[in-house]
Amino acid sequence: MLPSVLPTESDHIPVLADEIVATLDPRPGETVVDATFGAGGHSTLLASRLQGDGKLIAIDRDPTVAPFFDRFRHATAVKSRLLHGEFSTSLEQLAGNGVRADVILLDLGVSSMQLDRPERGFSYAVDAPLDMRMDPSSELSARQLVNDAEERELADIFKRYGEERYARPIARAIAKRRKQEPFERTGDLVETIKAAIPAPARFGEGHPAKRVFQALRIEVNDELGAVERALPAALEMLRPGGRLGVISFHSLEDRIVKRFLRAQEQGCTCPPDFPVCVCGSEPSMRATPRRAIRPGAAEVARNPRAQSARLRVGTKV
Repeated sequence: MLPSVLPTESDHIPVLADEIVATLDPRPGETVVDATFGAGGHSTLLASRLQGDGKLIAIDRDPTVAPFFDRFRHATAVKSRLLHGEFSTSLEQLAGNGVRADVILLDLGVSSMQLDRPERGFSYAVDAPLDMRMDPSSELSARQLVNDAEERELADIFKRYGEERYARPIARAIAKRRKQEPFERTGDLVETIKAAIPAPARFGEGHPAKRVFQALRIEVNDELGAVERALPAALEMLRPGGRLGVISFHSLEDRIVKRFLRAQEQGCTCPPDFPVCVCGSEPSMRATPRRAIRPGAAEVARNPRAQSARLRVGTKV
């Protein structure tokens, strides 16, 4: 049974709000897709620019967003609908069905409302059931991964997705501890991580469990795979002149988005030593602007979680 969720204004502060509106520039009559609806903060901003004339399609894999969407739908004058599912799958289905859009937004990673609800198990700051599933009906949870994965696999996950320096000793400590008793709660995992790393590292930059929790969350929800699948589908959906915006919060996501935009800008795939282009490929997008947009000091002061946000925008040629 899903926990009761009552939407409040403090559930989500949309990051880079002004920058999103300025660069994606939704206009009356256009179709907007918010592929990571969450609590609806960005959707509310984008829908307000449609001025009652247009359509907004919301996507989210988390079923607890339904009350937030109901609030959004009743507060806005635009036509809107909510699709429940992982955003790459939904975008691929929409593109395959011939749906076209003028604006598509992806706000990657875990949402504030998921972090702030202990029962979801995303936070290392509060003791809670070890879960981390964005869709509670998904088969794989962090509990299953921590208790069942091979030690070497865990170390690889921590290194690849969390860039954790002490991936191997942490994985070794987890494997040793679970032989005595399986992991059930986030607090048990945090204590095991702390005990596995050198004492000076426990007091370095950030919480000592931050990178491991990030890595587990990415693996459980296949976050990077979803981004890689979603970007081509979003490009296919966009009409000429359509704008794609992607907000990422760590380098792994941002690297995928950056490389995708650069590849679409390049067009030609011929080897560099070819005197003339023979592939016939032409650029399909241009980055607008060229560099990632970052939050200003005032926004970070109001919302510290925005500090690591990066926005990249591409316009379909």
